[in-house]
Amino acid sequence: MRHSSFLAISALGLMSGTSGALAGGYIAPVADPVVAAPVRESASASDWAGGYVGGHIGYAFGGDDEVGADIYEDDAFLGSLSDLTTLKVKGLGAGVHLGYRWQRGNWVFGPELTLEGGDISDDKSGSDSVDGDDYTVGIESKVNHIVGLQFKTGYAVNPQTLVYGTAGYVRGDFDYILSASVNGDGGSITEGYTADGYSLGLGVERKIRDNLSVFAEWQYRNFGKTEITFTEGSDAIATNATPEHHNVKVGVNFSF
Repeated sequence: MRHSSFLAISALGLMSGTSGALAGGYIAPVADPVVAAPVRESASASDWAGGYVGGHIGYAFGGDDEVGADIYEDDAFLGSLSDLTTLKVKGLGAGVHLGYRWQRGNWVFGPELTLEGGDISDDKSGSDSVDGDDYTVGIESKVNHIVGLQFKTGYAVNPQTLVYGTAGYVRGDFDYILSASVNGDGGSITEGYTADGYSLGLGVERKIRDNLSVFAEWQYRNFGKTEITFTEGSDAIATNATPEHHNVKVGVNFSF
């Protein structure tokens, strides 16, 4: 009899629990919370876009101007002095520049306008004989100033470092100074001229803070060939000026 009562009580308890579950509706299983993995940011380039202004100092070297001369008297060609000497303009310079950059991903590009001046020159002398006369010719080539418009294209190798190449147009203002003597008698003449050319370069720029960066750059500048004629009365000496040279510079840029 006790055994039957225990079974009955157990059955009632089971039915009571089932009824409570049915009355309360479906209970969804509790799942562990899903934690999203953090998104790893790529090492994107800093913002190089916008305008900038700066200054630089540099050193020009490696000029190659082979000096020869054609001799005229009363418009009559007397002869040529060949391979008198070679001018290699060199010296310190400084300048200012203004530019603007656009950026697409890590690629950075834009124009830059530059004005430079300084003490860049060389002078040499040489001697030769023409038509029985002894000529001594001294030549000085001097760079007064250079204006350049170059296009720069670079790649940000890390957020603060930009490597770039340049190609552009340059216009130079020069003095060519001739001192000549014939059989020990002579003087000097200065001829100023301008010449157009092209430039090619490579550089690297490093940000110090958001609006300040420093850079180092190498540039090759070629101004082609310009004929310079020195006249004194009915006599004339003509030569070709080719003031090409290399230039290395360091400077600073301020972005705005």
